[in-house]
Amino acid sequence: MKNGLDFWEMARRPRIEYPGAIYHVINRGNYRSDVFGSPGAAQTFVTALKETVEMFGWKLGAYAVMRNHFHLAVQTPEPNLAAGMQRLQVTFAVRFNRFRSEQGHLFQGRYRAILLENEEVLARVANYIHLNPVRAGIIAIDQASSFRWSSWASFEKSQQFRGLDPNPWLATMGLADTESGWKEYAKIMRERFGSDDIREEERTELFEGWAVGSVDWKTKLIQERLTDEALKPTAEYVEPKEAMRIRWVLRLEELLAEAHRSRKDLVRARKAAAWKVGIAARLQLELGVSVVWLAEELCMGKPASARVYLHHERKKLRINDMTPFTRIE
Repeated sequence: MKNGLDFWEMARRPRIEYPGAIYHVINRGNYRSDVFGSPGAAQTFVTALKETVEMFGWKLGAYAVMRNHFHLAVQTPEPNLAAGMQRLQVTFAVRFNRFRSEQGHLFQGRYRAILLENEEVLARVANYIHLNPVRAGIIAIDQASSFRWSSWASFEKSQQFRGLDPNPWLATMGLADTESGWKEYAKIMRERFGSDDIREEERTELFEGWAVGSVDWKTKLIQERLTDEALKPTAEYVEPKEAMRIRWVLRLEELLAEAHRSRKDLVRARKAAAWKVGIAARLQLELGVSVVWLAEELCMGKPASARVYLHHERKKLRINDMTPFTRIE
């Protein structure tokens, strides 16, 4: 099981940027070093963050600076996440290295930016971020709001800087940015999470996914934001599996429409119906769709049977058996 900060994909993904996009951004120190281990380093990062938020017009919903990584929940009114993150990380690195008389990369590599559908999801991420020091064993849940390098402390003390605004996500919890509102927030956090960690599936979704939200929203993202050119497999890019499967579904619907067929026809037709196998072969050729997925979605029986049907289809079409087919089982 890939868990926490132990797993970071090396493959590069194209950034999805558009006006109003909301992200959960994470990065950690190079070689897991405690780059923020000293108060001076943490303060230097927060100062650079303040400057970046104001310079790029970001709406920062929450943040936490841990010993070896940071979390941001940020909305970008303009599509400028990549430019802003470059400025933030380079500025911090220059100041850090100058102070330490060192040089070299401070961060592990490319930061992770997980898209969030709306303010309700943003609230989940803000809660996750604010509980980071608790999960790390640095502080107890009752004192979580006093963690110095967290936005929760800034909110409770009314020490927000320009662009740091909890109202969009706080309102989804029925709370206001007031003293009584933050007291109620602390109570909710204690009651909802107590001393226990959040569910493993919740942490995995908020930390390891590519986007958090409804299937319809993710499908729309893929249709409108990711171009075919951007998603061509390369040595530097591996498409998120969930996004990849959504693209498979979209292409299947297109091929069914071209064949004047429907999902019901997939169920009614024979497992080895010629038109059905033809669609399966095209999906494999065009998108490298897995046999397991084809067998299930196209009602072709067991994967082993689907492989046989596809093998005969390729022979029939005189496709060289050495043609590479990506199989994701």
